[in-house]
Amino acid sequence: MATFYDFGLHHAIVRALGNMGFEEATAIQEQTVPVALQGRDLIGQAQTGTGKTAAFGIPLVERLDENSGHIQGVVLTPTRELAVQVAEEINKIAQFKNISALPIYGGQDITRQIKALKKRPQIIVATPGRFMDHMRRRTIRLDAIQIVVLDEADEMLNMGFIDDIKEILQEVPENRQTLLFSATMPRAIQEIAQQFMTEPTLISVKPKEVTVPNIEQQYMEVAEKQKFDVLCRLLDIHSPELAIVFGRTKRRVDELSEALTKRGYGAEGIHGDLNQAKRDSVLRKFKEGTIEVLVATDVAARGLDISGVTHVFNFDIPQDSESYVHRIGRTGRAGKTGLAITFVTSREIDHLRLIERATNRRMERRSVPTMAEALEGQQRLTVEKILEASGREDLSAYKTLAEQLLEDIDSVTLVSAALKLLTKEPDTTPVRLTEEAPLRVGKKKMFPKGKGGYGFGSGFGGKRPPRPRSGEFRPRSGDSRHRGGESRSRSSESAGRPYNKQR
Repeated sequence: MATFYDFGLHHAIVRALGNMGFEEATAIQEQTVPVALQGRDLIGQAQTGTGKTAAFGIPLVERLDENSGHIQGVVLTPTRELAVQVAEEINKIAQFKNISALPIYGGQDITRQIKALKKRPQIIVATPGRFMDHMRRRTIRLDAIQIVVLDEADEMLNMGFIDDIKEILQEVPENRQTLLFSATMPRAIQEIAQQFMTEPTLISVKPKEVTVPNIEQQYMEVAEKQKFDVLCRLLDIHSPELAIVFGRTKRRVDELSEALTKRGYGAEGIHGDLNQAKRDSVLRKFKEGTIEVLVATDVAARGLDISGVTHVFNFDIPQDSESYVHRIGRTGRAGKTGLAITFVTSREIDHLRLIERATNRRMERRSVPTMAEALEGQQRLTVEKILEASGREDLSAYKTLAEQLLEDIDSVTLVSAALKLLTKEPDTTPVRLTEEAPLRVGKKKMFPKGKGGYGFGSGFGGKRPPRPRSGEFRPRSGDSRHRGGESRSRSSESAGRPYNKQR
């Protein structure tokens, strides 16, 4: 495994990476950084959690001119959360150089962004919709841009950003370097690469390297009406430090977070309808550990990079294998172990098998835990806390009181009473959740075009061949589309409308 010294990087970058705790390059970094440093176009096929942000962040910071007051690098991301996280990581890489990255996204006051742009950052990390707004206002100048990065390109495609991406790539200088990163390579992404990239080098981290072997994957067959009680029992048994619960709809997320709070768990939810201030507040509390459970939809959780998540619960089975991989990838990071538990109804078992086939990983079937097991889990947690306190805390102020109590009560009864008082016994407060219909998806939808092939077919390696025929760009339709934070619906027809402007 290569170290960052092997890349011949500026000493300030190596020092910053050391401060960040990076010692050896990941597989995607080892293969990507040398190519990117040469100024060549590349396609990196890798999923979240493989270190791809640093894979393009290091070349950005290394190659750009820190004495220039112009925007030289642009990173396009599907969500505002990812834009913020990518900008933060790039700024850490650049902490000892005079280079800064500014996140730009919808939902934030555009006049505030214009003011920040006047500080002349060298790198913009943006959602496509808001970047387009600044392009039209001419508050972002494109003439000095040297490097463009498309991060999670397949997600931007799924969220309806295809036209914006094409228009942005039309407008930036033609002699730029383009780096494209995507977990999968559907036809539309291949065509973007054919149109706008010059002889790109393909670097693929094989699925077996990114399925996160550190994650234990289980499933439980649970009736819809029993799901919530089973979730509460699992939370009591495992006592996760940080857990994410995935629901299929915004309504489900709202009802779940409210029900968990009613039963005494620290929980809040995020979905596309929350305003930016509320989303930021919820994520901050989750990262700080103020709340222990984050309830989220797939779209809201895209791009989240929160360290320390120990458990993922799929309250509703995901729509497809890609969503499943994205969900469980929130845990088992940085070499730590994680646990992912998926609830399925009896009518969803076939759907579960399709996910297993697509991910080439069997989930272990587990029986539904009992109320007694939930109580035992909380009792075990209480004992652990008492043992930890007895070894680390200063108990001198309590010893006299303990001795007085032991004069009247035998030690076993006294400790038993203390354990009962400290143990959070299972809460059976009644809650009501709106039932969701079982997920029934045709098998062909589980294997979108490009999934599993990891090759691009013919046509790669040339220099921007002719544009594709009208109607070929058709990203998957979904229940909502996010443009830099503003949720809006788009039909597959409008999302797939070919861009006719000549480069």
